[in-house]
Amino acid sequence: MSAQPIPDILGSVPLHEPFSVLLVEDDAAQRALLAAELQQAGATDIVQAANAQAALQLFQRQRPDLVLLDICLPGTEDGYWVAQRMRQAEPGDWTPIIFLSGLNADVDVWRGIESGGDDYLVKPVKPIVLAAKVRAMRRLRDMRRRLVSLTQELHQANQRLNDMIEIDPLTGLINRRGLDRILHNEILAGRRERTPLTLMLCDLDYFKRYNDTLGHMQGDECLKTVSRLLHEVCVRPRDVATRYGGEEFALILPNTPRSGAMTFARALNQMLKVRAFHHPDTPLGQTLTLSGGITTCIPDASTSAEGMLMRADEALYAAKAQGRNRFFSFEMQMDTLEQRLL
Repeated sequence: MSAQPIPDILGSVPLHEPFSVLLVEDDAAQRALLAAELQQAGATDIVQAANAQAALQLFQRQRPDLVLLDICLPGTEDGYWVAQRMRQAEPGDWTPIIFLSGLNADVDVWRGIESGGDDYLVKPVKPIVLAAKVRAMRRLRDMRRRLVSLTQELHQANQRLNDMIEIDPLTGLINRRGLDRILHNEILAGRRERTPLTLMLCDLDYFKRYNDTLGHMQGDECLKTVSRLLHEVCVRPRDVATRYGGEEFALILPNTPRSGAMTFARALNQMLKVRAFHHPDTPLGQTLTLSGGITTCIPDASTSAEGMLMRADEALYAAKAQGRNRFFSFEMQMDTLEQRLL
């Protein structure tokens, strides 16, 4: 059988993208003829194998766009065996396999499909039929790539949307929704890694007086300024500053023990003192101050985000009750002023 030109009625096969074919055929003459027909049909890269083991090695190394697979191969492994092993070698992926065979009984077609094939051609294969099959498989390949690309774009768009949903529009910090998600994930990480996790709740002292004196627009600017400061102090990659609500902020500090948490709080208060943001109506010295509650634990099965937030909130209430402008931790039973005196 000699190669026949493909009629123009098929139209030209687009060649702007490569299309590779793994041709598995033990007969050298047949293999050369099929390779020529595949090239005419638009295949840009044709790799050839004459037996099952060579076919599997080439498949795993080359990852072709299409496999043209003879059923009758030398040795103990036939084309059905090869197809099954190819499917096992690409979990979650898919490469079309077209069987070639002189067997044309219904049971042969059934065995081919059941073993992992997608189509079945009976030898001798007409060039026009082979070209049509290659064209169809190429369309399926291109469609699958577009679907994968669209899926990735959709995932990225959803990620951007989630990021937008979790950002506080005023301060640019993570909002309460994001806080709950991140804190939950860090609890799971701390439980898995057996590392301490610290949560701080911070509140601007006498902020209502600030708003009443300077107005809410100036109050918003103050919140933005403090947010930038909190973001600056979270220098490690997993440290997160969030806006808890109103003039309250929360800091999530993974792998931070109790002593490190109190040291962090002292440094934060010191930075605020050095910046000396003006507060026109506070009994604490005419500058903006923070009060905070700290809770630290090595998470276990009983640890929850709600529980940590509740303990931090109780510690914040204690810090305010003791005079404000300080951080308090029930776990250490001391505040930042007491630690400064040690």
